[in-house]
Amino acid sequence: MKCESSIEKINTQSQRISIGERFAYGCGDLGCNIIYSAMSAFLLFYYTNYAGVSVAAVGTIMFISRILDGFSDLAMGVIVDRTKSKYGKARPWILRMSVPFAVAAVLLFSVPPSLGSTAKLVYVFITYNLVSTVIYTAINVPYATLNSLITQDQYERGVLSIFRMILATCGSLIINGLTLPLVEYFGNNASAWTKTFLVFGVASIIVFLITFAGTKERVVPSKKDKNETIPFKVGIKALFKNKYWLQITLCLVCIFIVFSLNGGSSVYYAKFILGDEKLFGPINMTSNISQIITMFMVAPFIKKFGKRNVLIAGSVILVLSNMMFMVGAQSYFIVIAASIVKGIGNAGTGATMFAIVSDTIEYGEWKTGYRTEGLINSASSFGFKVGNGLGSAILGGVLSIGGYVGTSATQSDSAIMAINACFIYLPIVITILQIIIMSFYKLDKEYDSILEELNNK
Repeated sequence: MKCESSIEKINTQSQRISIGERFAYGCGDLGCNIIYSAMSAFLLFYYTNYAGVSVAAVGTIMFISRILDGFSDLAMGVIVDRTKSKYGKARPWILRMSVPFAVAAVLLFSVPPSLGSTAKLVYVFITYNLVSTVIYTAINVPYATLNSLITQDQYERGVLSIFRMILATCGSLIINGLTLPLVEYFGNNASAWTKTFLVFGVASIIVFLITFAGTKERVVPSKKDKNETIPFKVGIKALFKNKYWLQITLCLVCIFIVFSLNGGSSVYYAKFILGDEKLFGPINMTSNISQIITMFMVAPFIKKFGKRNVLIAGSVILVLSNMMFMVGAQSYFIVIAASIVKGIGNAGTGATMFAIVSDTIEYGEWKTGYRTEGLINSASSFGFKVGNGLGSAILGGVLSIGGYVGTSATQSDSAIMAINACFIYLPIVITILQIIIMSFYKLDKEYDSILEELNNK
């Protein structure tokens, strides 16, 4: 070992986090999803149908934002690692950024109708990057880091991640169900979107405050190392010596490519394969409800089999669900059954992936002598943003190659094949790849001895 562990010698193995604190932690992802899920689902629709902005221009802006995201994620990770306050490293940023996040989201859905085309694009570029690249990063990276600061207990980290994903999924369900009715209620015009996101913004502030007030950072640097500042280059080098971080980051890229492919192609699959675009809602609703229910039952499996094995099992189930879609497109019963199975698989991956990221922090410290919670979580955040970006790019590219024509009521055989490839075949291949990657992950078995060695320093 290169230096003394930076963790206080406390018996973290016996820590048990209360239900209230678990719920408070999960509220953080609920707060993020109240805004971000609505952005993902409705922002492009708002820009094109209400604000009169070119879809091609918006696509370019979002692509540029993905590149800027990478730099902002790493910068925020370093900031979190260097934060010292009476509230800890992560919680202060959740408090500080909750109101700016809500205000920026309202501005995002408030494109002034009087602006010319060029001025609108400038407004969109500034507000989109303000929300996504700056403020969302400044609240989400600390939130992701908070898991590793609440406890070092593997099981408790897994349970915290379960609460996080349950509330995140609930947030998506609520937002997807409420957004358009609220817009309709407020007048179904451009200003109605502003009013709707004012409501969502207030709600996000409330749940972020619950996270801030209801959680506690217990994992702190020892008195000897409290003033140590890790240089950026040293932190990056330590990051890439952490083989388990590399594995879970690659796995996250695969997971979010599949999420993006499935999410983006679902409406095409419902309309052109199943023959009714209205089936998009029941398919997603069934999958989300199945995921939420399953997450309430995942914790004992994590405790018995470990997070890696639960993630792999969830991935295998996802492959099975895609095979069911492959053979059952003509049967509504099989499609709904496949959606249920898909939700079960998503529960296995969703409940474990971020907790695994937190576990790699201790391995990195044991391996290199440097503890960088913020940098590890920010780089992994970049990993799943890359996955989302690649998924969107693959979706657009495959549909284009297949000859998909958006204005046509019927599609060519090659376009139908492209839709099936995005919804079924490519997700199967990529999910098998993530299974292969995680088969080399052995930290679950090594973690207790690593933690004991760190705490005995």
